[in-house]
Amino acid sequence: MGDRLDYIGQRIPRKDGPAKATGRAEYTADIRLPGMLVGRILRSPVPHARILNIDVSKAIGLEGVKAIVTAKDAPGIKHGFVETPRYPPDQYPLATDKVRFIGEEIAAGAATDPYTAQEALELIQVEYEPLPAVFDPEEAMRPGAPEIHPTHPKVREPYGNIGGKTETEWGDVEAGFSESHYVRQDRFESHLRTHGYLEPQVTLASFEPGGKLNVWTSSQGPFLKRAKLARTLGLSFSAVRVQKAYVGGAFGGKIDLFSHEFCAALLSMKTGRPVRIETSREEIFSAYRHGQPLIVEIKTGVKRDGTLVAQEVRVINNCGGYRGSGVVIIFLAWGFIMLPYRLPNLKYEGYAVYTNNPLRAPQRGHGAPQVRFAVESQLDIIAEELGIDPVEIRLRNAREPGEQLPNGDNVHNCGLKECLEKAAEHTSFRKRYGQKVSAPSPNTRVRRGIGMGVSSYFGGSLIYPNSSSVVVKMNDDGTVTMLTGALDIGQGAETILCQIVAEELKVPVEEIQVIAADTETTPVDIGVWISGNAYVSGNATREAATRVRRKLLEIAAEKMEAYTGDLALENKSIYVKGSPGKRLTYGELVAASIQRRHGDPIIGEGHWRTMRDEPYHPSLASTKGRWSENYAFDVQVAEVEVDTETGKARLVRAVTAHDCGFPINPLLVEGQIDGQVSMALGHAFLEEVIMEEGRTVTPNWLEYRMPTIHNVAVSEHIDVITEHYEKDRPYRTKEVGEGYVSAILAAIANAIYDAVGVRLYSTPFTPEKILKGLGKIR
Repeated sequence: MGDRLDYIGQRIPRKDGPAKATGRAEYTADIRLPGMLVGRILRSPVPHARILNIDVSKAIGLEGVKAIVTAKDAPGIKHGFVETPRYPPDQYPLATDKVRFIGEEIAAGAATDPYTAQEALELIQVEYEPLPAVFDPEEAMRPGAPEIHPTHPKVREPYGNIGGKTETEWGDVEAGFSESHYVRQDRFESHLRTHGYLEPQVTLASFEPGGKLNVWTSSQGPFLKRAKLARTLGLSFSAVRVQKAYVGGAFGGKIDLFSHEFCAALLSMKTGRPVRIETSREEIFSAYRHGQPLIVEIKTGVKRDGTLVAQEVRVINNCGGYRGSGVVIIFLAWGFIMLPYRLPNLKYEGYAVYTNNPLRAPQRGHGAPQVRFAVESQLDIIAEELGIDPVEIRLRNAREPGEQLPNGDNVHNCGLKECLEKAAEHTSFRKRYGQKVSAPSPNTRVRRGIGMGVSSYFGGSLIYPNSSSVVVKMNDDGTVTMLTGALDIGQGAETILCQIVAEELKVPVEEIQVIAADTETTPVDIGVWISGNAYVSGNATREAATRVRRKLLEIAAEKMEAYTGDLALENKSIYVKGSPGKRLTYGELVAASIQRRHGDPIIGEGHWRTMRDEPYHPSLASTKGRWSENYAFDVQVAEVEVDTETGKARLVRAVTAHDCGFPINPLLVEGQIDGQVSMALGHAFLEEVIMEEGRTVTPNWLEYRMPTIHNVAVSEHIDVITEHYEKDRPYRTKEVGEGYVSAILAAIANAIYDAVGVRLYSTPFTPEKILKGLGKIR
């Protein structure tokens, strides 16, 4: 194969592009089965109450209604985003004794048409006993606040409604503060946003008479869904098959088990007919899982030259009526603080707090945007106080290649310093920062500023199912079939895995058939939520394809009486180096293998588990243990314009210098960067889920403003290559799907300050906040 790369690093179009562009792609909502029923879910209209009685008799008697289910019809098994001895499941798929947020699922019905299903819900009579409710996490923590759940028994402080706590420290923080030249403390807050996936939540379930449950659902991984459904329904894993359907976006919002998935399955089991439940956009805004706003309190001490000495951080998460991923984000927040800069002394506390809001889910970056907004904003404040250039203070503290992290991980070939230098040079940052220039417009009230942010993100960790496996098999005509459990939700998973197979076997990408994301027919895959596809699933693919390549070479060596080292692969054939006419096609080699090797049609298996020697994932409570073996680093620069009369700010230009190891497909990498810049732009200026007393008052796209083509900024990319793809060697390509939504948010905040001198301590960056900072409104 030599050192030449024909497919890796190339701008190859997406495998699923034609199907999506022509409308041939089949999403769950497109699937129709004979006798299919329509399911609907009854939701709580109150934020906190005891359920005294549920009367479904009138609903069951309605013509066209085939089944109504409540908690009494279910096995009574709880589930949770996290299910560990410390954090056991805490939510039933259907409410039993209490409801804890507006929109919580109480009952579900299946009928012959949507109108009948909706009418049936309206006939269900629920008797509630209202209970006091609390919506703000800091109020919920206070002694005497309404109890949503008892505080976790491991939490020693006299706080209420604590679903979980993460605490860790190293060094001596107090001694570090006393040794510091300058110490400051700040508080930053982020707001509630939703994922904005265009395809709504939808599930189709079909229970066969023989006991097999077939499920199609818009998700982020079929194997986790199978595990959760099997457990809550009291079925064996082999009795549940989750099949592939195209997914119209997720961004972290479709990972865990949702009640509509459980209800569709339960209703199908009860009726013996397929049942589909498709949610409305209003349901998603009002009752489904959004991202997680954080409160970040940060105290930092530095030397006179800006070197970080000590940091103390307290994070509070509003996790809603159940734990959800609240205990995960307070763990991750610690990691996002630890990664980019050296911190000799750190004390960290994170609290996941129950409130009477809908529970929360990961959202792209899962805490990194909120944390980096706080850290990078404060670092700019410190730099200004000390008279240090923002680039220099970051270079002084940035991680170096090979550094060991406090938890035992290593940053390996970290390219952060190179990212800093290249981003600064590309944007003339040192020259332009602090100039507060007018925008190139006759309207002199518009000021332009530039700001910088730094972030790092992990690629793959030990979360169920912990590993990925891939099967690559040759076909009689020399084409290839790949079986993978990886689910392509728009990130290009199938494309990059095909590029790896193509590179190892020298087969055109278009001649590789992909069979994917089916728990019955494909091997296990980690899923699409820990940014591990390119690394974990990719290395499994490389191993499988490598085994196929070695078999092909061995058979060719036998047939041509040559050493394998003297052979080369090219265009579905193997030839002798220096004698290209002496060649065998893959079709001929497959036939020879079947003839000579007991019928072996040439199949290769590959398996990959990150941190192979680590038995478990790290502790969410103490952070002890390995977290990941792969970290991406990035520096992002934002240029903004601010109208000093209206307070309106806009992102004009974004520059991302990033170390992703190496880009398997630069076209897909650039698409990921542009998408994250757009999402951060929405985070900064536009998007907000507004809730009042637990009720969503922005329940549709008209009230919830997403970025459109009129809002997007120029997005530029700088690759910092720290890794190379070589045959017969595992690679460390790093994630690009989540980390680049973080530093740009901080860069925008810092750029607004550079433009007009207004420091913002909360998101979104509204005109009102900027005008208040300018002293133009109270």
